[in-house]
Amino acid sequence: MTGCCLQERSLTGTWTSKSRSVFTGPGFYDPVEDKMFPPKLTGISYSFTDDGYFEESLYRVSSNPTTPECSISVLQWQHGTFQKLDNGSLLLNPFPNDGRQILSNPCLGMTSRYTRFSVRELIIKFDIVVDQYYKGYKLQLYQFDGTPVQPLYLAYFPPQMLPTVVFNSVSQKNYKRSFQSHIFFRIPDPDYVWWVGIFMILLGSVGYFMI
Repeated sequence: MTGCCLQERSLTGTWTSKSRSVFTGPGFYDPVEDKMFPPKLTGISYSFTDDGYFEESLYRVSSNPTTPECSISVLQWQHGTFQKLDNGSLLLNPFPNDGRQILSNPCLGMTSRYTRFSVRELIIKFDIVVDQYYKGYKLQLYQFDGTPVQPLYLAYFPPQMLPTVVFNSVSQKNYKRSFQSHIFFRIPDPDYVWWVGIFMILLGSVGYFMI
């Protein structure tokens, strides 16, 4: 953890999952070149500001035990504003034209599909506690149905984020890039693989409620 300490129960900062490989900011997505950069390990990261902005980075791999070379990978990035509702929930409202997703299936056409991505998320509740093992702040988010997601740990304060403004889109078209020539997704250590359904990944879902 870098920087000073958060006030109790403040969301402000950059939070990352246990692999500590995925972070928000320019190391994950470059809006000028319109490029995404696959981390070494899977994971998720959220950043929040004091004035109501958020950013999210996600890298997942769905492993195929029978044909490991056919594992499906997904990179997702989005940012926007968030609201704290009266019932304690969080509603994340992404800027609809800024989000990006790369979906790779090496056994289906040997291509990676690069598209826009925008999913509103409802976090029904959240808790911030001091983790005695890691000696730092831990953020626990709960999905719309109360299911906890994997814990997140404070990585940066102030948050490490791209500018909290709407970016100009480079193109209105989807892109297909050669899996072999341009994008290579390293299959991570099995301890960090998130076993998620292929169908959900193909929909570009992050497992949260889409509003």
